[in-house]
Amino acid sequence: MLRVSLLLPVAAALALSACATTPFTGPVEVTRFVAPDPAGLGKGTIALTFPDEVSNESARGAFASAVASELTRLGYTVVAEGAPAAQTAAIRTSRTPIAAAPAQRRGPVNVGIGGGTGGFGSGIGVGAGINLGGGREGPAANTLLEVRIGTADGTTLWEGRAQMATGVKSPFSQVDTSARTLAAGLFRNFPGGNGESVTIDAKKLQGQ
Repeated sequence: MLRVSLLLPVAAALALSACATTPFTGPVEVTRFVAPDPAGLGKGTIALTFPDEVSNESARGAFASAVASELTRLGYTVVAEGAPAAQTAAIRTSRTPIAAAPAQRRGPVNVGIGGGTGGFGSGIGVGAGINLGGGREGPAANTLLEVRIGTADGTTLWEGRAQMATGVKSPFSQVDTSARTLAAGLFRNFPGGNGESVTIDAKKLQGQ
């Protein structure tokens, strides 16, 4: 009887842990390219631009704020969009579903951030209204941020891409958090090496 009574709490704990789901957060994957003559990087004035339309103003603001914060940290003076500047930072971002999550009795979780869906280079902008539903936690959406820094005459000095896969319940699926995390990863150890690819634990980028 003593052995049975000792095993019961263990069995209960195992049952509870089996029912719980762990939010999925993938690493931040970063690729960067640096021009042969990157003179002027990290100093002077720079203006943010969005070559693709982003209809969701809150999403647009989140990525603009995250990128501006990193550029300021690097030593740039960020000016208002449209104002004259020595350099520009062109921002593109997208969110695409990885796989449809199975439906549950709970209502779906919507992490869409407006615009339209498409991968890097699609020219469509930020993923719109992706309904990830509920169900077993796993990678459900991939968020990508691209920034290209160039001079006023159109010469590209630097380009970087950062992406991260998240599950429905991951705190990093929230727009503000994903924007800050991707920007922090993208500009970490700026400018980086030409053609360099690095993988960073998303949690290590919190608070940076």
